[in-house]
Amino acid sequence: MVSQTNEQALEASIERALTGSCREDGIALGENQAERPFSPAHGYHPGRPDHFNPHYAVDTHQLWRFLEATQARELDKLRQRHPDWERKLLERYDRLVGKHGLLHLLKKGLSLDDAHFTLMYPSPLASSSASVKERFAANRFSCTRQVRYSLANSLEEIDMVLFINGLPFATLELKNPWTGQTARYHGQKQYRQDRDPSQPLLQFGRCLVHMTVDTDEVYMTTRLSGSRTDFLPFNKGSESHGAGNPRNPHGHRSAYLWQEVFTRESVANIIQHFMRLDGSSRMPLTRRTLFFPRYHQLDVVRRLVAHVSEHGVGQTYLVQHSAGSGKSNSITWAAYQLIETYPSAEDVRGARGLETPLFDSVIVVTDRRLLDRQLRDNIREFSEVKNIVAPAQRSADLKQALEQGKKIIITTIQKFPYIIDGISDLSDKRFAVIIDEAHGSQDGDAHGKMNQAMGGDAGPEEDVQDQVLQAMRDRRMRGNASYFAFTATPKRSTLEKFGQATPEGEFKPFHLYSMKQAIEEGFILDVLANYTTYRSYYEIQKSIDDNPLFDTARAQKKLRAYVERHPQTIRAKAEIMLDHFIQQVVNHKKLKGQAKGMVVTQNIEAAIRYHQAISRLLEERGSPFTALAAFSGTKTVDGIEYTEADINGLPEAETRETFDGDEYRLLVVANKYLTGFDQPKLTAMYVDKKLQGVLAVQTLSRLNRAATKLGKKTEDLFVLDFFNTTDDIKKAFDDFYTATSLSEPTDVNVLHELKEALDEVGVYEWHEVESFIGHYFGNADAQALSPLIDAAADRFNDELELDDPHKADFKIKAKQFVKIYSQMASIMPYEVIDWEKLFWFLKFLIPKLVVRDREADEIDALLESVDLSSYGLERVKLGHRIGLDETPTELDPTNPNPRGAHDGGSEADPLDEIIRTFNERWFQGWEATPEEQRVKFLSIARSIQAHPDFEEKYKNNQDTHNRVLAFEKIFEEVMLKRRRADLELYKLLTHDEAFKSSMQENLRKVLG
Repeated sequence: MVSQTNEQALEASIERALTGSCREDGIALGENQAERPFSPAHGYHPGRPDHFNPHYAVDTHQLWRFLEATQARELDKLRQRHPDWERKLLERYDRLVGKHGLLHLLKKGLSLDDAHFTLMYPSPLASSSASVKERFAANRFSCTRQVRYSLANSLEEIDMVLFINGLPFATLELKNPWTGQTARYHGQKQYRQDRDPSQPLLQFGRCLVHMTVDTDEVYMTTRLSGSRTDFLPFNKGSESHGAGNPRNPHGHRSAYLWQEVFTRESVANIIQHFMRLDGSSRMPLTRRTLFFPRYHQLDVVRRLVAHVSEHGVGQTYLVQHSAGSGKSNSITWAAYQLIETYPSAEDVRGARGLETPLFDSVIVVTDRRLLDRQLRDNIREFSEVKNIVAPAQRSADLKQALEQGKKIIITTIQKFPYIIDGISDLSDKRFAVIIDEAHGSQDGDAHGKMNQAMGGDAGPEEDVQDQVLQAMRDRRMRGNASYFAFTATPKRSTLEKFGQATPEGEFKPFHLYSMKQAIEEGFILDVLANYTTYRSYYEIQKSIDDNPLFDTARAQKKLRAYVERHPQTIRAKAEIMLDHFIQQVVNHKKLKGQAKGMVVTQNIEAAIRYHQAISRLLEERGSPFTALAAFSGTKTVDGIEYTEADINGLPEAETRETFDGDEYRLLVVANKYLTGFDQPKLTAMYVDKKLQGVLAVQTLSRLNRAATKLGKKTEDLFVLDFFNTTDDIKKAFDDFYTATSLSEPTDVNVLHELKEALDEVGVYEWHEVESFIGHYFGNADAQALSPLIDAAADRFNDELELDDPHKADFKIKAKQFVKIYSQMASIMPYEVIDWEKLFWFLKFLIPKLVVRDREADEIDALLESVDLSSYGLERVKLGHRIGLDETPTELDPTNPNPRGAHDGGSEADPLDEIIRTFNERWFQGWEATPEEQRVKFLSIARSIQAHPDFEEKYKNNQDTHNRVLAFEKIFEEVMLKRRRADLELYKLLTHDEAFKSSMQENLRKVLG
């Protein structure tokens, strides 16, 4: 006899796995249709199709058996009062399930007259009493094949239905690829076309989930709507981190569904802690949304809870989940379940008994406003105690929430450093800190302050050394807190702080849902499928006869930046953008006429100029739509001060919501809305900004949100890039397309070498460092700190008579020491107290170190020697599909080598050579005469010279590194303003996240 490979064979194998036997076994044994015995080892009762009542969509045999065995006293109340008690109970159930849905009844039960019936007993905890465990064991899970569900067509059957106490929680249509039938196509088609959603079993809310299954894949939906039914993949992901399931050496690829997901404990856990009915209970059931977790959401939360239960408090977890993974739901499910996570044993770290949860509170750090509402909605569904979620915008809010016993506290990344300032002693508490989008905000001091909240401040009786050690411990991830970092794009520092260390010395994510899988499963769109790049050309003429020498790289960077921001240039690009957007997006009525575009610019000045140019062009063309601008703060351009609210004519807080309307189709941004901005109507992006690494992925991913109701497809997406090459973008996305890991930890020993090099120069005496630390941690007045800093600054600036190259070398090394220590202090396994002292001293000293740039005036001369004559654009690649590397990415740690001003010399070239190099680099392929290609470039500095703040904020600032390396960044304005403040302002570096992040961004540029 040959193997059975048809659909019936798959049915039989699933039934056998759930019940311990199958119908085919019974026939072979000559048992006919007699009820097969229950196998406790498998957990499901074998059901019979004739026990199913299609009118009520209930297996009445299993329901009565369950109620008789567990709640006979309540049944007796009905029997005494109603001869037809069975019909009364079924009618009551039918009315309530139609109003509230099955999920509500499984959690809350059903009341009739003075009797109340529990319809499902919840799963017990490890510490639960024997009676709780016995009640759960009394639940009757059953599996029935070939269920005739239709009142209209009595011969119509569903392959398999799974019940809990006679109530249906899952229907399954089974297919077998070996016979040419797949779940992806044939199973979904069968539900859409051949199954009647008006029948009780298939009505929304009366069965929790509907699945189509074959030997390789699983798809699910909670709402059957005929041809409009949307199915979601319920797959693990393939070996190559794409869609599908990995090879199973012991059976079918999809066997995890019945071997893991459909176990009694698993189903009860999903019903109790994952499934929720969105929307108000006052809304009609059909207008609400029933959430069933996708596989990776179910898996990550269960893995986190299991690991915490086994390993206790003080762990770190990195969850690398792509955009489109549903991180908001994953975080809310994790937050709720972590507050009810109990230790698996008495000796688990942080355990306070088996009956006490490991964590007192869960702190969710996020910028997503929707999470607050989602958390509250989830808790309302899951918890008997409703008011356990609290927002916290100030330290007083956080303290009050903790004192009132709030279990989940929500705050923002920007507010968190301020919130912890008012916390005195939380060391006796246990925390789970969930960080949404973990990179960036967790670098350096901000994360140090986050950890400071997790422990007590030093008491007044402690001496300076004790206080420094306490500060170092505070900067670490405290032993009374576990950290759960969720991000789609983990950087090196994120991997090292939160990743799981392997025996080989690598750092890997705790859980992965890759960008590749999200794209292949259709949760996000491929933003790189239609990429067009332009290359710019400038025609210049030489206006001086001599041929001075200039630093080639710096001169080229300045000249290109100036030309790219020139109004003439911006108008030329704006015309190309509008030509495409109107002709290809608006006129083609993409997304049912609602498609939108985003213009990404270099900085706020460029955003304002772009908005002006686009608005003028739209007015000239008589366009029915307009554009909005988005940027933070104020900016003066051509002598006029602008804000986002002034330009848009509405409050800044309303920009996001207003852009969703029909009147506004384009949004011009600088740095705002490049991350965390979910607008599914975005289909086109016009980029005039250098994008690399994480920023490139986050920015372009604004387009990837699916919009099924609007028919959004990958073909609708379009990127027009004036600045980057396709190779640049491919390099950025490759790192995060599949799995990301860190090859080895950062070598912190470089701090020894940097400290030795800094000590040798003689800028400071160690007793001055000690004295500064004593005053600073002793809460001394700022006037007591200034003389100590000024003494070292005076030596550097004048007394030691250091030449400019040696000054530059010292300052670079000082900045490198501060950056590396700030990043590594929270994860170093040991404490070096001298590093901590020098770190604080240098943070205050560096702003007062003056380094003059002798080449600055020479490059200014370059500005006077070139003039912009004309500007041109050539399309390099049109509609190019950027293919990504599927190989998992292994990042190398941050360069551990000390750097200084002498590590690489600049290359000086005559002006003519710079012009020739520019032409070769940027303008190859331009079909023009050599004379036409003879280009002169104007420097970006000429634009700055016309800026009203030029004298104060640039020319008189002699710090060449901040000036040059921060030249392209708008953050320089904040830095320059703060450089002229008193010492008190610099203390904000340890409290002000925005200011700190700005400084770190500049330092990252300095160190490469």
